[in-house]
Parts: sequence; structure tokens; C-alpha cells
Amino acid sequence: MSRPTEFRATSPHPVDRVYATMVDRQILSDRLATMGGRDAAILEYTGDENGCKYRIRHGIDEKDLPGVVKSFVGSRGITIERDESWTRSGSGYDGTVGVELPGMPAGAEGTMRLSPKGEGSELVVNVDVTVKVPIIGGKIEESVAQQIHHLLEMETEYTLSRV
Repeated sequence: MSRPTEFRATSPHPVDRVYATMVDRQILSDRLATMGGRDAAILEYTGDENGCKYRIRHGIDEKDLPGVVKSFVGSRGITIERDESWTRSGSGYDGTVGVELPGMPAGAEGTMRLSPKGEGSELVVNVDVTVKVPIIGGKIEESVAQQIHHLLEMETEYTLSRV
């Protein structure tokens, strides 16, 4: 079973400006340096006028994890590797996201859409979190889904501050 979560954010800025900021390699690097935790890095990056694809790594220290997750991972914290792929689609951009937690029976995958909304734009991210752990997997999924939502809020705030 998986736990779905949806994130929505609007911006007064047009789609193309928001997209260009979201996928700018230097801004991604700066964002990771600011909020990516230990061992944060851009692992792969390719992009052109038709889209962008990248793989990034985040680290979350044990002290920053919710209790139910701490009980599962112990004192080592977690590493998250995230693949994002964006392509131009009509007046906006469509994307996919895949999340791996190396060494853990957990991950997430989803879709993203950046589209015009009024004079500005809207980002919608739908993600399904899966944790394959008997009995407590559902509680961990719920906690991870909340953490993903919080992370997306912080990343969006950071990115929009750079538009």
C-alpha cells in the first residue's frame, strides 16, 4: 500500500520564469547547500530548451526526523536521492519524480505540473510514498508524506525568492 500526498503552490510569476528558476543548476546547487543537509549534491544534470533532468541527494540527520522514523532508522539519519525530469507541455511543463532511500525499503514516485494560473503560475505535485515494513509501514508512510509536503514548501519558498 502507498500513501498519496498532494502539494500545490501558486506564484505571481509567469510559468517560464518559475520553470527557469526551478531547474537552474546554480540555484539548485545553492538550494541544496542551504537546506540539503549532509552530503547534499547534484549527482546528475542535463538540460536544454525542451526540458531538464537531474538527480540530487539530500541528507537528513536523525535529530531532524519524526519519532516513528527515528525508531526505524536509528542514529544514522537517512539519505534521499531524487530524480526529477521536466518537459515542455503546451503552455506549461510536466514532470516526473522518483525518490529512493538507499538501504531502506522505502521510496516515492509521482508527477508534477507547472501551468499558467491567471497572470502567474501554479505548481502541483502528486506523490505516492511506499514503505515496505510490516505493521508500522503505514505510520512511516504518513510521516514521510508530511515531511515531503514540508520539504516542497521550503523548496518552493526558496525558489520563488530567486525568481
